[in-house]
Formats: sequence, structure tokens, C-alpha cells
Amino acid sequence: MTEKYTSKPRQSNLELYRIIVMLLIVAHHYVVNSGVIKLMEVDGFSSRSLFYYVFGMWGKIGINCFVLITGYFMCRSKITVRKFLKLFLEIEFYYIIIYFIFVLTGYLDFSISGLTQTFLWFVLRPVHDSFIHCFLIFWLFIPFLNILVNHLNQRQHGLLVLLSIVIYTVIGSLPKVGITFNYVEWFCVLYFIASYLRKYKIRCLDGRKGFWLMIVSIILAVGSVVALRWLSSFKNTNYDAYFFVIDCNKIFALLVAVTSFSWFKELKIPHVPLINIIGATTFGVFLIHTRTSTMRQWLWKDTIDVAGHYTITHYILYSLFAVISVFLVCSFIDYLRIRLLEKPFFHFLDKHFFTNK
Repeated sequence: MTEKYTSKPRQSNLELYRIIVMLLIVAHHYVVNSGVIKLMEVDGFSSRSLFYYVFGMWGKIGINCFVLITGYFMCRSKITVRKFLKLFLEIEFYYIIIYFIFVLTGYLDFSISGLTQTFLWFVLRPVHDSFIHCFLIFWLFIPFLNILVNHLNQRQHGLLVLLSIVIYTVIGSLPKVGITFNYVEWFCVLYFIASYLRKYKIRCLDGRKGFWLMIVSIILAVGSVVALRWLSSFKNTNYDAYFFVIDCNKIFALLVAVTSFSWFKELKIPHVPLINIIGATTFGVFLIHTRTSTMRQWLWKDTIDVAGHYTITHYILYSLFAVISVFLVCSFIDYLRIRLLEKPFFHFLDKHFFTNK
């Protein structure tokens, strides 16, 4: 239980990356959680529907990016009680506070079942399709994953990464094959990739080559969405426009994440306090705006009314403004939580429990 906690200024390249990625995740939820997809489907191959399809395509890519960041830092660090408790309490705080806000405002009816699930979400809610559950479980595996990757040589580590990608991305993406897996397994695959990128240099992913690989991967991902949408509109087929990015293991969801992460990790940005402060709130942004179907209904359908603004003239500006506003408001809320609750609480724990004696 003892830990001497120290911190040092972190460069801002990956913190800036966190911010960009979270904005893209919010944009994804703006589309997929608002009911606007039904309007997009009947709108044909219009510029409006294409904008929304591209605007909302980044969700699984964003999840990959965040887990890569986690793997990159944690493969050279340790999971401690303090770190896990900090993560768990942040999740628990938003689950509880948001539930009571909706109950007290009359937006949600109080029930013993709802109260119980709010406090005991980790054991009462389904695990297989929950990012939060799987992310916590994945964290518990990190000490053992570290033992594994730190005892592999470069060739063995590379073969492990290659085998994982072939199984989960190449074979797993074949139309009639399909491989059943959950987020925990896939996060372990991303951990193998991130730790390899941390330990070994891949020249084609650095510098100018890395930048153009990132740009090409983004163009290919966007092109796949546009092409599949075109096929669905004009060829009377049932192609899903998001087929190549619809899940974390899909080829372009992985390719964009790996190339963008690789480029940003080499980007030279010194410690910029404002970027790092906002970057530290990104997980809180995720927790706030994705909290239960009640939050999704209130935020995207009732308050922002995405579907109701689908046909307005300045739909692009409205979409950008809404996403940035949601991000900034949630970021500010989490900043207050960190300053007013988390820091004082962990200062007390550091003083009495997490210090070397």
C-alpha cells in the first residue's frame, strides 16, 4: 500500500493528442447517439449525409488511440493501488453524481434498482460491451503484461504483434469468419503494439515518412466510408459505410490510430501547462458525456437536438460548435473535480497511506 508519489512535467505532444482524439470521440457520439443516422440513411449520397458520416466515423479509432497512450506510458511504469484507486474513484464519482442530478431535476425517476446499479455498477452491469469495465480489467492485467513484454526480445515481440494483428484484424475482419472477442483482449493487443513502439524505433513511422503515412491512412479511412456509402446509395446494397472502422480491430481503425499515435509521440512540443491541464480532463470528458442512455437522451436529443438541426443551412458550424462546447464544458467540470476533490483527497492519502516510511 505504500508508494512515494512524485510527478514531473510531461511534454505536451501526447496531451495535445488526447485532446484532439477526445474531440473526435465526442463528434462520433454526436452522430451515433443522437438518432441522426436515420436521417442520413434516407438522405442518399448528399454532401450533408457524407459530412455526418465522416464526422461520426472516429469513435473506435479514438478508443484505440487512448489505449495506445496508456500502453506507451504504463509499459515503463507500475500499476499501484494509488493509480487504480484514482481511476476507479473518478468513474464512481461521475456515475453517482450524474445519477442524482437527473433524479433531483426530475429527468429520471428514482428507483432502488437504479440506485443499486449506480453504486455497484462494476458487478451488476454487463462487462462484454462496456468500455469502462473492460478498461479497468485491462489495467489489472498491465503488471503481468509488463513482465511478458520486458522478457521478450525484439524479434519475439514483433512476432507477437504480427500474430495478434493477423488473428484479430486480418482474419477477424473477413466477412464470413468473424472472431468473437471483447475489449480486454483487444486492449492487450494494443498494449503489445504500444510497448513495441516505446521500446523499438520504427523509422517509417517517424518524421516526414510518419506524417505522410498518417495522412494516407486517414485518407484511406475516409475514402472507405465515402465509397461504401456510395455503393449503398446507388447500387442498392446493404454495405455499412463504417465497415472498415466500425470496431476497434478493423483495419483502418487500427491503421489510423497507430500511424497518428506514432507521429504525435515524436512531435516536439515542450511542456505547455494549459495543454496538459486540459489533457488531464479528457477521461472525465468521456465519462460525463457517455454516462448511460439517460445522458445520451438529454444531451444529444433533447438539449442539442442534433436530428432537429440536420437540415439547417449552417449544419457544419452547428456541429462543430456543439462538439467543442460539450468538450469544453465537460473539461471544465472535470477540472473543478480534480482541483476541489481529487487533489485534496489524494494529498490526504499521500500523507497518511501512500508514503514510504
